[in-house]
Amino acid sequence: MVAMPSFDIVSEVDAQEVRNAVDQASREIGTRFDFKNTNSSIEQNDMVLTLRSVSEDRLAALRLVLEERLVKRGVSLKGVDYGDVEEATQNTVRQVVTIKVGISSDKAREINKLIKEKGPKGVSSQTQGESIRVTSKKRDQLQDVIAELKTADVGIPLQFNNFRD
Repeated sequence: MVAMPSFDIVSEVDAQEVRNAVDQASREIGTRFDFKNTNSSIEQNDMVLTLRSVSEDRLAALRLVLEERLVKRGVSLKGVDYGDVEEATQNTVRQVVTIKVGISSDKAREINKLIKEKGPKGVSSQTQGESIRVTSKKRDQLQDVIAELKTADVGIPLQFNNFRD
């Protein structure tokens, strides 16, 4: 059997860059006058961040600082999922922010369906854990699929790797 050209679609986030962004945002909050005495903080537990501040207004400002830092470090905001703002202790508010990694089975179905509908004939895709393998007899067709997926908004950041001819 001859191996057909293929590539994998993944949704990965560099955990170190997330940590760096959180550290930078935390330092900035510590020095900014508008955050003085607001008890604002960002707590990180792997890919789950907890933002805390005195008001929803300050929480929104905190979110903005975090987003700017994430973008500067090359972390896509597409995979950032914001929980509800909740009341917390000592008249503070908090919000849990989850950075999604991997392609969930729902997203995989959505992407496979998109490839089936929009992709050239003869292209096949199959879910493999948290990634999707796309194969075709023609290399150009694979590049067409990548171009199509780059313009489609599937709500998560996608990367294309393991390109094999």
